Amino acid sequence: MSRLLSAVAVGVALAAGAAGYAFHGRPSLPAAPAQAPATPPEVADARAKARETLLENPGDVGAWIQLSNAMIAAGDTAGAVEAMEMATAALPQDVSLRVQQGVALVAHAEGEVVPAARLAFDRASALDPTHPAPRYFLGLAWLQAGRPKEALEVWRDLAAITPPGAPWEAELTRMIGAAETMVALGVGERAMPPGMGTPMAGGQGR
Repeated sequence: MSRLLSAVAVGVALAAGAAGYAFHGRPSLPAAPAQAPATPPEVADARAKARETLLENPGDVGAWIQLSNAMIAAGDTAGAVEAMEMATAALPQDVSLRVQQGVALVAHAEGEVVPAARLAFDRASALDPTHPAPRYFLGLAWLQAGRPKEALEVWRDLAAITPPGAPWEAELTRMIGAAETMVALGVGERAMPPGMGTPMAGGQGR
């Protein structure tokens, strides 16, 4: 479960505009820099260790997630997406890999919940309808589409089932407040983008 929660923390960092990823407890690493700086030694080490582990055991879910996060932290978001494509092809029923695939796609799109990312989260939700990440990203997609009321509906449902002290609780509360402000100011309500008319598999917690 801890791997799943860390993926949600990654999504929260993106939505909050922190431009960072919760990579092994270090959320200050860049998400998608225009020109990737020199890879920090600890990130390079994590990437190397993950690759070594996967050579011995391609079914190690944690190693796949570690590799993807290390690539994101190094600015190689395309590599992170490719890694998760291989992982989900090999282990299509693993919900944490589906979530991480969505995270990698969002990172590659510089924080936007693109249709491919939505599909990954849809699949994660179908595997585990109680997982918080798909709902969080569905709300983010609604917000990015200029529809804060729909974002609020999804996020309030998620908040209602969020355990006190959950890793994503504080940022979820902050994003709900931001969406409420947008609604109060009459912001948004642009035309619905393609694919937004149907909620993710598993619904909105109803």
